[in-house]
Amino acid sequence: MTQTRQLKRTLLKFLSFFSVVRGYNIAVVVLAQYLSAIFIFGSQSQSRAISVLTDGGLFLIIFSSSLAIASGYIINNFYDTEKDLINRPYKSNLDKKISKETQFRVYFFLNFLSVAIAWLVSWRAAFFYAVYIFLLWFYSHKLKRFPIVGNITASLLVLLPFFGILMHFQNFSWGIFAHGFYLYLILFIRESVKDLENLKGDFANNYQTIPVRFGTNVSKSLIAFLVLLTLLPAFALITYYKVGYMQYYFYISSGLLLAFLIFLYQASTQTEYKKLHILLKLIILFGVLSIVLIDPNVIINGTNLVIPYL
Repeated sequence: MTQTRQLKRTLLKFLSFFSVVRGYNIAVVVLAQYLSAIFIFGSQSQSRAISVLTDGGLFLIIFSSSLAIASGYIINNFYDTEKDLINRPYKSNLDKKISKETQFRVYFFLNFLSVAIAWLVSWRAAFFYAVYIFLLWFYSHKLKRFPIVGNITASLLVLLPFFGILMHFQNFSWGIFAHGFYLYLILFIRESVKDLENLKGDFANNYQTIPVRFGTNVSKSLIAFLVLLTLLPAFALITYYKVGYMQYYFYISSGLLLAFLIFLYQASTQTEYKKLHILLKLIILFGVLSIVLIDPNVIINGTNLVIPYL
């Protein structure tokens, strides 16, 4: 009986830690980093998948970013404790299974380990992740309480680990930035919808988000503008860059985003905003998985760039 209780307690603590560090989000980021490295950032070699998967430097960079992201979720969870009690009571109760003291210890350990692993690659990589860790803390501590600035920063922080991979491959092109811009806009939309979803907790804890400061109608108008803006990089990627069968993802996701707008203007409850948030997460997930649809012989770089009208 005692062993059963101990097993349940251990399992609960594991689930609590997994919830605090958002393990599912980290897994998606790792998958996205590797797929991007193989199909977007890498070379044109037919064996690029093997060379990427056996690249020790890339593994260390991705591992370092995963640790930094996990620590970022821990510190974000610490600052959001009060508002999560209102917005996410079940998750908040699960997170409490790990004491704040333990979370802090793990937070500092993960930060140290992240920079130390990055140092094995280069001092520049270590410096990059040290700055990234600082920005994650500064966002949680200050920036997320400000309207627009918080959304811009949160979306940028999701993209920064991919910049580390970009620096590793030294492969810069307009196609890569078009992909990044499209993803950034989707992330910005998701952050804005999260603000609508978390309105009660943000208002109670004086978080000056867009819906708290300017109202839900202004927030919805901004989201509508961002949705329409996503059509530009989607059109550019389909028309000017060789993205293979991934073009169908951009067609479908653009259609879903336009339908999303209709439901957005009809939404008024936390549950409805939550459903819209889930839809955006699915669009991001399908976007990650659809990277493999890029033609194996086509890598977006300066030499394979196709701009027929110039």
